[in-house]
Amino acid sequence: MAKESSTKIVDTTGNPAPLGLMGFGMSTVLLNFHNIGAYPLDAMVLSMGLFYGGVGQIIAGIMEWKKNNTFGTTAFTSYGLFWLTLVFLIMAPKIGLATAASNISMGYYLGMWGIFTAFLWIDTIRLSKALEFVFASLTLLFFLLSIGNLTSNPAMIKFAGYVGIICGFSAIYTALAQVLNGIYGRIIFPLGQVNK
Repeated sequence: MAKESSTKIVDTTGNPAPLGLMGFGMSTVLLNFHNIGAYPLDAMVLSMGLFYGGVGQIIAGIMEWKKNNTFGTTAFTSYGLFWLTLVFLIMAPKIGLATAASNISMGYYLGMWGIFTAFLWIDTIRLSKALEFVFASLTLLFFLLSIGNLTSNPAMIKFAGYVGIICGFSAIYTALAQVLNGIYGRIIFPLGQVNK
């Protein structure tokens, strides 16, 4: 009787999470500088949202799928599509494709993303403190923006902008920490990894 042989496939592909986190983080910071009134919503914010926040995160999500990471696939692909839908919501009325979204409809849109993010935040409790903070602050950001739109309250949207800047920079920190820790083979910047 012939002996069966097996081949173990070793995953040597790179970690796509820093790409997704940077696309999310930088786009979020720049959008929320607009929300606090630093500059108008212009082509810079829309381009970052469309390409780095949108396409970049979708690429990271597909790469996470290849690594059999359901959380990464769901999160990065979904938030990449969030950025694409947000840019479309802004641009569609300007090019005559749709009526502009009302504050009420934007409130519901952002609230739905808040609910989705709250469920992903629960998952991050088992991953790392850094990701837990990113998703907790993002959940808060979505709900503040939702309430700000539903109540047409510019002060709430401005306050949400400050939360968004903190959230975006926390994602940037998490991305760069993963890159540096991976390159140096030791903890340079702590992520608060959870022992499973």
